[in-house]
Amino acid sequence: MRADWPLNSFWMGGFEGADHINSHGTPLDMVALSHHHEHVDDDYGLLRAWGLHTVRESMGWRLCERQGRFDFDRVRRFARAANRHGLQIQWTLMHYGTPADVSLLDDKLCERFAAFARAAAQAIAECSCEVPVYTPINEMGFLAWGAAQTRLFHPYGQDDEASPGATPSDGFDIKCRLVKAALAGMQAIREVEPRARFMHVEPIVHVVAPPEQPDLQALADEVASYQWQVWDLLSGALLPELGGRPHALDLIGVNHYHSGQWEVITERRLDWHLNDPRRRPLLEMLRWVWQRYGRPMAIAETSHVGEGRAAWLDEVASQVRQARTCGIPVEGVCLYPIVDRPDWNDFGHWHHSGLWDCIPGEAVCGEGQRRLSLAYARAVNSWMQRLPEARS
Repeated sequence: MRADWPLNSFWMGGFEGADHINSHGTPLDMVALSHHHEHVDDDYGLLRAWGLHTVRESMGWRLCERQGRFDFDRVRRFARAANRHGLQIQWTLMHYGTPADVSLLDDKLCERFAAFARAAAQAIAECSCEVPVYTPINEMGFLAWGAAQTRLFHPYGQDDEASPGATPSDGFDIKCRLVKAALAGMQAIREVEPRARFMHVEPIVHVVAPPEQPDLQALADEVASYQWQVWDLLSGALLPELGGRPHALDLIGVNHYHSGQWEVITERRLDWHLNDPRRRPLLEMLRWVWQRYGRPMAIAETSHVGEGRAAWLDEVASQVRQARTCGIPVEGVCLYPIVDRPDWNDFGHWHHSGLWDCIPGEAVCGEGQRRLSLAYARAVNSWMQRLPEARS
């Protein structure tokens, strides 16, 4: 790995940490739903035994700040568990959720997030002397889209008097506000820990015109171009008056899932499992990121579901190996989630997307127990022997 790359292992594991209020108005704590909060020592022991020395975790702003008071007890407990197992945690501060009195439509978000980021950095400094690596706000582009155009994030997009009134036209404003908050949070963290590093994580996507409407390709290209806006805002290439500067775009985290390629207007996915010929290979998409920003990167999230997990990893890892051969500095791959997760809106539906499944209620996998996915495990083990490549 590059000498300036701050993460301790190429292969990483990430625990699902979303903490927003879902479309039914139910507050989420995905760390608790997977029982990770109860079994963190056992979970970290599993990761260590597999040679995964870096773990991605989410603090959850909504969970850590209530009624104006900070509570970092869980964060400190996880940090100390990681110390015991010799693991490095790459922390996400905000994983969609905000305190009840903070709105994505209010400029006060920036000041409030900066105060939270400063307090979070102080809490981590108490537990670790390592150089910390933070993701200030996870998937700002996705969050802005979800709040403006869907009902994923309550109360945004809800048809009731309690809705803050987000509309599709608010998406870019929300994105800019989140970027300003992230920049303010980075500054606050650096005041506590000047050595801190930052990984900004966004999905990469590919959009095409429906076959029967080739004239929509220009629109498809425009929609696809929105994926660059967060990174462009952070670097100052877009709206530098927001405070973005090249050095703010420190490390890039790329999220890559099968659903990230679709037709414009129809929203039909370009099915990976059906080998849709219109799909773009991961190598090509990584090249787009490298040519545009010239920053080292990691696959910050990737996984598939059920029996397709092993085949998906084979494809992702082979594409990463090709990218590295071409000189594209992909310095890590994070298996996300490393332990299975339930659906945000249906807690009874588990995705079967982790290296370990966790299915409450089944005799073979009781509350919080882990069941290794054998086919996926074989693929992970095989690729860990080959990637990263041995240096001569």
